[in-house]
Amino acid sequence: MNSKWFSNFASYLSTMTGRPGTFVIAVSLVVVWGVTGPFFHYSDTWQLVINTSTTIVTFLMVFLIQNTQNRDTAAMQIKLDELIRALEGAHNALLDLEELEEKDLTRFRKQYENLAKEARTALREGGSDTDSPFVDHRDIEDNKRDDDQRRGGKQASDKPATREEKN
Repeated sequence: MNSKWFSNFASYLSTMTGRPGTFVIAVSLVVVWGVTGPFFHYSDTWQLVINTSTTIVTFLMVFLIQNTQNRDTAAMQIKLDELIRALEGAHNALLDLEELEEKDLTRFRKQYENLAKEARTALREGGSDTDSPFVDHRDIEDNKRDDDQRRGGKQASDKPATREEKN
């Protein structure tokens, strides 16, 4: 089987099944099935129709969705790898990290958890963290700027700080 054909088919079908109209059709089919229950005296065959239909659709959709998810994840990993590669100061050892064994991933995770813990501790003690939206002293500076603007307009020092000034 041609894998490009399957990828295109899986992508198309995943897109179509995720649309609101498809959901409405599915709900309509369930409602029609439910309404026909009295006509078929809620027989075993009547119940088997919905059970078999939903089982088959679910079984096939698992493979289609997984195919689409695998391609999306691979594309995202490539994009993340490119960002790491392109950023000066980024750790290139993090490229293709998803291919490592679990023990190596755990080791990397622990290192980053420790860095995060140290950064949060520093923030609580009044330090700063690059580009953190939760730095308390920035809130104080924002309040001072708002007060200055209310009193007489924008001050020369009110321009947004550059990255170097924030650090």
